[in-house]
Amino acid sequence: MKFIIAFACLLAVAVANEDANVLRSQQEVNVNDFRYALELDNSVKVEQVGRLNNEEWVVSGKQGWTSPEGQAVGLEYVADGNGYRVVSANPALPTSPPIPEAILRSLEYIAAHPSKE
Repeated sequence: MKFIIAFACLLAVAVANEDANVLRSQQEVNVNDFRYALELDNSVKVEQVGRLNNEEWVVSGKQGWTSPEGQAVGLEYVADGNGYRVVSANPALPTSPPIPEAILRSLEYIAAHPSKE
């Protein structure tokens, strides 16, 4: 499974950058962990590390590239049993607006008064 994930990520980067040349490509796949790194001559850099921790995969990685406007863009992430989380991003990724107060009160009420079924 982890090999398929790593291969799919590498394939997606390669297809998206057909005219890019590979400067560095490293892969290591073991039973309980994997890692890969890829650097292209068009400023794309991708690194990912995964390990099996108590029967749960924990994957962390970072990606970086230069936007068409010349701005450096990058992000770091973690994916585990709690889902995919961006740890840091440059520039900051857009965030959703805050939850309206009336909705928060409704959710609190629902939590305090569960259904009797």
